[in-house]
Amino acid sequence: MAAMRYIVRDVSASVAFYSENFGFELRQQFGPAMAIVAKGDLTLWLAGPVSSAAQAMPDGRKPESGGWNRIVLEVKGLPALVERLRASGVKFRNEIVTGPGGSQILCEDPSGNCLELFEG
Repeated sequence: MAAMRYIVRDVSASVAFYSENFGFELRQQFGPAMAIVAKGDLTLWLAGPVSSAAQAMPDGRKPESGGWNRIVLEVKGLPALVERLRASGVKFRNEIVTGPGGSQILCEDPSGNCLELFEG
């Protein structure tokens, strides 16, 4: 089993984002602290500000959302999906770029965590 954890600002908003836009299914929710969503073989743990994962480290650093590490979601019809997501208010970090393997674009969840949408 493999899972990825994202630190999020609002667990319920994050569950809605991943479910409504990308078809993730809610597996468990622990109030405002944490939720587990899944799609295919990917399990995503969404840890809110009151979760144990968001507690400060011994040196005082605090885990926060919005970095550059990301999950990659393989999609079909990338341009149309980007148009739909933009219309619903999803923030993008760049425009679609094309390379030798396909096309990709980076968007953000409600907490600023990065997702790569990829079409090969």
